[in-house]
Amino acid sequence: MVAMPFDHQTFLKQLTQRPGVYQMFGEDGVVLYVGKAKNLRKRVASYFRKTGLSPKTAALVRRIATVDVTITQTEIEALLLEQNLIKQNRPPFNILLRDDKSYPYIFLSDRDAFPQLSFHRGSKRKKGSYFGPFPNVHSVRESMNFLQKTFQVRQCDDSVFKNRSRPCLQYQIKRCTAPCVDLVSAEEYARDVRHTAMFLEGKSDRLIRELERDMDTASQQLVFERAATIRDQITALRTIQAEQVIESGSGNIDVLAAAQEGEQGCVHVLYIRQGRMLGSRSFYPKVPLATSPADVLENFVPQYYLREGARGDFPKEIVVNEKLGDAELLASAISVVAERKIILKHRGRSTRAKWSDLAERTARQNLNGRIASRQNVLQRLEALQELLGLEALPERLECYDISHSSGEATVASCVVFDSNGPLKSDYRRLNIEGVTAGDDYAAMEQALTRRYTRLKKGEGKLPDVLLVDGGKGQLRKAVAVLEELGIVGVQIVGVAKGKTRKAGFETLLLAQNVDGCDSEIELEAQSSALLLIQQIRDEAHRFAITGHRQRRDQKRRTSSLEGIEGVGPKRRRELLRFFGGVKEVERASVAELMRVPGINKKVAETIYSALHNE
Repeated sequence: MVAMPFDHQTFLKQLTQRPGVYQMFGEDGVVLYVGKAKNLRKRVASYFRKTGLSPKTAALVRRIATVDVTITQTEIEALLLEQNLIKQNRPPFNILLRDDKSYPYIFLSDRDAFPQLSFHRGSKRKKGSYFGPFPNVHSVRESMNFLQKTFQVRQCDDSVFKNRSRPCLQYQIKRCTAPCVDLVSAEEYARDVRHTAMFLEGKSDRLIRELERDMDTASQQLVFERAATIRDQITALRTIQAEQVIESGSGNIDVLAAAQEGEQGCVHVLYIRQGRMLGSRSFYPKVPLATSPADVLENFVPQYYLREGARGDFPKEIVVNEKLGDAELLASAISVVAERKIILKHRGRSTRAKWSDLAERTARQNLNGRIASRQNVLQRLEALQELLGLEALPERLECYDISHSSGEATVASCVVFDSNGPLKSDYRRLNIEGVTAGDDYAAMEQALTRRYTRLKKGEGKLPDVLLVDGGKGQLRKAVAVLEELGIVGVQIVGVAKGKTRKAGFETLLLAQNVDGCDSEIELEAQSSALLLIQQIRDEAHRFAITGHRQRRDQKRRTSSLEGIEGVGPKRRRELLRFFGGVKEVERASVAELMRVPGINKKVAETIYSALHNE
């Protein structure tokens, strides 16, 4: 069963088809997964297919609460940003590299006449040049493939190189100049090696100028085949450059853009360090008095940069997408805090303008997604009101679920939703005690009795709608509990699995009275009311399972020897050392227990009785 923590259909409708990075967040605000996409809408939509998802992907989707996106200029820029976000956040559903030592490098040897270009991971013992680290193996492979096609430096192992008698397939497909059989001079090969190193060192502009001079020389000497080869190299290098939005020099810049719609606002911040985009983040400040995006920024900038404990790595420059009336004052104040001059400017030119446009589009994108999500909740509440025949729009909904493993470590969950979605501060878990193992009816009765006794005393707020995960048995227990406590005005609904026990085929049971005169409703799978109920039910199920597993694991970690009178840590240690484990201790007789150092007859009898419930 796939949980629906948010309305992915509405989200996808307004999602851009531009390249960018998406971050998937769990209900606790932790980043679950970071990915890149050439087409954001197409890529994100692939996670919500009805079939064909791997177990890992299905587990990820069940935990998604929100999705945030950052629009980029190109897919390559999205790749660079994705890797930085993964390194920063270490999402649990991404493949993570442990540390820099495990990162891959490109290695260029220098100990012979025909150096080798190769993939490298591990200690740097070989003599030569190491380029990296790269974020992953895929990035290395892509770079080496480009270099192989452009400059044709050999990538074969030395053992293969030294034992060739004729060119291999790489020569035939123009991926190598065959130095192994002397089809290229040492001088020509050294030039290709030097150009390879210049590219890996980031000296592309200088390299292109040098190649242009070589092309002109070859043309003047009528060596047109050589000139054509150099022309292709220049074209390949310029293509790579065009795909990357990079600030020349070592620019350290924060790019801020605001979007505003009514009382909703979003400020998106791009962090540019050493000329590259390292990450981004969206903020959603409360803007009840704001009349424009400029108002949002004028309130956000001082709070962000002048707050106590502000970031120590202030950028040299702050670029905003709106003109600020107090720009000079703000720049002066930030400079005082940073203890160096900070420039605050509007948009800028060239690359800064492109970054500002990207930040503005992303801010608008994320704000529209946030507004659409809230509007969708209201629409679903209206549909639920109509379905249940309520006099007013329900402002508070509670849902209860029971989770256990064959009756072990039974836990009840209570989740709360209001007009803004999940109200997580009001979530509750209840450990169920004193009921027959596996008796879900009794567990539900205890959970509701404990919870609503407190609510009746004024320790909380009563819901407008009470949802219980289960059939008529759970429903009637809920009705009986509220009747016993004298609580009225709460609509009770049972969410029963349909005949197929699949999502979208649930049966809703509406309680009328304690005598069991209930009504059943079967809704279409795409019903707004049913989708809301499914979302709340799935959230209650998730919350219950999490609590149950925590309680079960804690219980299983607790030794049966603990709590026995006269048996402290030292004696438990001696028992486990002597017998080898708890199970062996439980099978031991009194006489066998007495063989353990420090265990006399009285203590042995106490242990035996405690372990055998005598």
